[in-house]
Amino acid sequence: MELLPTIWFIAIAVLWTGYLFLEGFDLGVGMLMKLFARTNTERRVLLNTIGPVWDGNEVWLLTAAGATFAAFPLWYASLFSALYLPLLAVLVALIFRAVAFEYRGKVDSEKWRRGWDWAIAVGSFLAAFGVGAALALTTTGLPLNANGDRTGGPMSWFSGYALLGGFAVVAFALVHALAFLALKTDGEVRHRARRWFVRLLPVAVLPMIGWMVALQVLAGKPWTWAIASAGVVAAVLAWRMARTGSEGRAFSALGGFLVCATASIFGAAFPVVVPSTIDPAFNLTISNASSSNYTLGLMSIVAAIGLPLVIAYQAWTYWVFRRRVSAAHIPEAHGFLPAIAAKVLVSSKAAPDSAPLDDAARPGDRRPLA
Repeated sequence: MELLPTIWFIAIAVLWTGYLFLEGFDLGVGMLMKLFARTNTERRVLLNTIGPVWDGNEVWLLTAAGATFAAFPLWYASLFSALYLPLLAVLVALIFRAVAFEYRGKVDSEKWRRGWDWAIAVGSFLAAFGVGAALALTTTGLPLNANGDRTGGPMSWFSGYALLGGFAVVAFALVHALAFLALKTDGEVRHRARRWFVRLLPVAVLPMIGWMVALQVLAGKPWTWAIASAGVVAAVLAWRMARTGSEGRAFSALGGFLVCATASIFGAAFPVVVPSTIDPAFNLTISNASSSNYTLGLMSIVAAIGLPLVIAYQAWTYWVFRRRVSAAHIPEAHGFLPAIAAKVLVSSKAAPDSAPLDDAARPGDRRPLA
């Protein structure tokens, strides 16, 4: 095997692992807005645990897709064209989710907040499910012809593996979010999150384990079987540590389960990047789907300089916002848009051509997630 394509296959697998780890609890917290939180204050606690980091976490998705485009253009072209509709749904879901984060606290109205809460929850679910389905299909196969084009209709990608991957990521995101909330919050939210984590973990990891086992049966190697087994052990350790109240260790062990799962899945698929379900001769591999060695070499130099800086900056961000969040830290709910309207009305009556709004009421004012 060629060295540079192999290195970049590993790099892309690492980027997807980083995305699933960081955005996993992020998307899970979004889904828990409707499944877990009981009051508006609790929902605001959940939002403020991910408020400083959610947009940074999404950068890993862009980086993984961008690296695939640059290092393996045929992989990118075949996967993204074959999965055009589900990936478009993922994009729309992420847009609605991001808008909901910004607009939820702009009006002090229960009906207003309820609508944006649903946007966050549904957007998070669709994004997690779509990414999981895409990753499952890139490791188990798509109906690709000799040119790498999808055959069949727009839903020819739909299969049991797509459902398995989608539910695997959704279920993992939910328990990963519960582990994160037990680590990042205090009070009733913290204790309830730990209880839910202990109850749901044994069931929630089953789809991911099923995906691992399916890949091992299809194309497993001795070392990938060993890593998959280590992942199951890590999941058991996470459950035991959560039961004893070791929240940080439980969160880390669950992260270890994810690392083992993605390593065993991508390792079993290697060197194939997208199998063809029509004919194995049409498989896309790291050899026939990669860019030139010059391109990969230049990318390696840029990544060696930029990636450590990005990781260091994101690690610093998490360190700055490392303290727990509780209901006691949440101020009273306030409306933002009505305040602007009232200020405009008063200003127009007093002096139509007077000075503009003060800084505290400007539409561009940045406030904590509410």
